[in-house]
Amino acid sequence: MHTSKDNGTAQLILDGKTYELPVLTGSEGERTIDIRNLLNTTGYTVLDNGFKNSASCTSSITYLDGDKGILRYRGYAIEDLAANCTFVEVAYLLLHNELPTAQELLDFRKLLAEFALLHEDMIHFFDPFPAAASPMSILSVMVNSLVNFYPEMSDNPRENLDTTACRLISKIRTIAAFSYKMSRGEPTVYPRHDLAYCGNFLNMMFDLPVRPYTLLPEVEQVLNKLLILHADHEQNCSTSAVRLVGSSGGSLYASISAGINALAGPLHGGANEAVIHMLEDIHADNNDYMKYINKAKDKHDPFRLSGFGHRVYRTYDPRGTIIRDACDEMLNTLEIQDPLLDIAKNLEEIVLNDSHFVKRNLYPNVDFYSGIIYRALGIPTNMFTVMFALGRLPGWIAQWKEMHEDRNTKIYRPRQLYTGSTHRPFVPMEERG
Repeated sequence: MHTSKDNGTAQLILDGKTYELPVLTGSEGERTIDIRNLLNTTGYTVLDNGFKNSASCTSSITYLDGDKGILRYRGYAIEDLAANCTFVEVAYLLLHNELPTAQELLDFRKLLAEFALLHEDMIHFFDPFPAAASPMSILSVMVNSLVNFYPEMSDNPRENLDTTACRLISKIRTIAAFSYKMSRGEPTVYPRHDLAYCGNFLNMMFDLPVRPYTLLPEVEQVLNKLLILHADHEQNCSTSAVRLVGSSGGSLYASISAGINALAGPLHGGANEAVIHMLEDIHADNNDYMKYINKAKDKHDPFRLSGFGHRVYRTYDPRGTIIRDACDEMLNTLEIQDPLLDIAKNLEEIVLNDSHFVKRNLYPNVDFYSGIIYRALGIPTNMFTVMFALGRLPGWIAQWKEMHEDRNTKIYRPRQLYTGSTHRPFVPMEERG
């Protein structure tokens, strides 16, 4: 594991006085100016709306280079992990910094199998939710309630972290599948010890007494790939929410629940759902691609192409390339003709060859094709963000763990630039005109 190193100083001149600020260099050569003592030293803060230029922490979990389209977990390229690993292996890697040995993987899987069931009392928690309830709100409530059933982290949050991590990773798929079943009025399906992580989830989602589910290895493989691609992605909105709540001393369960709520926002985890709605609109509009291309170009039109561009990537999202190929392969395997896939490919070709979009660095991201795969698997649109949460959970846990192990961690407390009224004299009621 590498740590950031001191690499000289940067000079800051304020009110005619020069201040020396440390410059730190990360293990991949990225550089940052250390302003942790800026307020104490100068009396100034910095303004950075949306934290676009601010590093909120140091981390050894995920490396992302948006200019080169690089994504690595613990040093391993996302392309290699997606091609060669199961989701459970990658979850272990994120939590333990190393890929598991055969025995470590076996032990990890045994823990996941042991914790797959929900406490029977928790099953009644689903009853008060209306059938149309958001699956993400159900997921958030249920995860937060786990602390009452499994309070072993209360005294020492890190003492039983491996157990708690396995419990969360295992139970979250059961919660997700149960919420889906109950929304459809179908009997719940309990997890099976003979099925692996993704196969178990698919079986709990789609098995029925009158129509047993046939698990295809190709389907299980593509779900593993999708979850791996979502497993972590640096200090995004939901990961920052997990760290923020965790920095207050909040439990892992409460922190993950906060991450789920952040992910539920349409600007974060709802992107693949928005892509499907956009493709459906184009299909219903006689496949008039250019109408939507022109709307996206019109600066007076609020319409934006969903699934293109990224806050960090300025080239092709490496996950987008993997998921596009997986989408083709999946639909061919299942012999599914989805007109939305043809629309997506045509849109991609137009956007990648149009100077308007090229100069704005608008390339397909991970959300552009993932929804089409989920459709092919039979997963409804309102469950897409839940699938995102299932994949992101190991990363959230790893980030929470890293934050607690970092001796420099302090409770998150951003500053602000106040722009309201200056002091105003109080006006009694009878004088308020």
